[in-house]
Amino acid sequence: MNLGLLIENLTNPALLFFVLGILAVCFKSDLEIPPNSSKFISLYLLFSIGFRGGQELSHETFTSEIGWSMLFAIGLSAVIPLYTFFILKPRLNTFNAGAIAAAYGSVSAVTFITAATYLESQQLVLHGHMVAIMALMESPAIIVGLLLISIYNKDASGKIDKKIAFKHSLTNGSVLLILGSLLIGFIASDKQAAGIEPFTNDLFKGFLAIFLLDMGITSGRKLKALFSFGWFPFLFAVIVPLINGCVIAIFSSIVTDDVSNRFILSVLAASASYIAVPAAMKITVPKANPGLFLPMALAITFPMNITIGLPIYFHRVQCF
Repeated sequence: MNLGLLIENLTNPALLFFVLGILAVCFKSDLEIPPNSSKFISLYLLFSIGFRGGQELSHETFTSEIGWSMLFAIGLSAVIPLYTFFILKPRLNTFNAGAIAAAYGSVSAVTFITAATYLESQQLVLHGHMVAIMALMESPAIIVGLLLISIYNKDASGKIDKKIAFKHSLTNGSVLLILGSLLIGFIASDKQAAGIEPFTNDLFKGFLAIFLLDMGITSGRKLKALFSFGWFPFLFAVIVPLINGCVIAIFSSIVTDDVSNRFILSVLAASASYIAVPAAMKITVPKANPGLFLPMALAITFPMNITIGLPIYFHRVQCF
């Protein structure tokens, strides 16, 4: 792996703000981002990346490569929770195994956004259809996770209402916003998009830095509870995403030769949802412990990906 790429990523201001958030918790500081502000920033990031992706998509010609990439990504979001569930089930109960499997089959919008910023630093372009692919990968993993819980759950009191689960996986706020922004960006003309460009583009990196500061604070608060489950969740949250990312960095060449597309596919395969999946599990699987699957995705996998993961996946893509 190129040491320069690793150092460049480790000194990225957005990442350093994430570290600052963790340190604030360690030092017992009262530093905090107001909840309403945090929610606004997360909505802004989803809106911005969706709108810009729609604009890029409007300039692309739909090809068989794009079609195969979409099918490949949807397949990934269904296969990853399948195999991870059976790794988790011997050590955890069915509810927790299904929730974690769904989280790791789904995707992290903020990891995707950080990866898009990383591409810019490498003078590469994020293609618009990759935003659509990210949005399409949210729901299948949730549905597969819920089906696995339903199949292997022997507790009658923990039965899942499949209609509610399916509806929530499709109407989750983050999924709806990213798809809606993508569609609006696709419809808007270049002249119309230019009118809000200062908001969608110029403010993006600053908002991302503040959001990662908030993520750092949240992660720092949840780490202690996670370790009460032993070392297995920690090892899983590091090793499995790295394997997923590195394997897809190689096999993504089956559907596309584009370096940036293959990199984003590997990042999506390596990421874990800590927004859409926890929201879905809270409603449909209340017996799943958020003190386990949420910090695994947010406090371990997320920082691992944006520190050492991105340079590793980028290097793998370039080598194969």
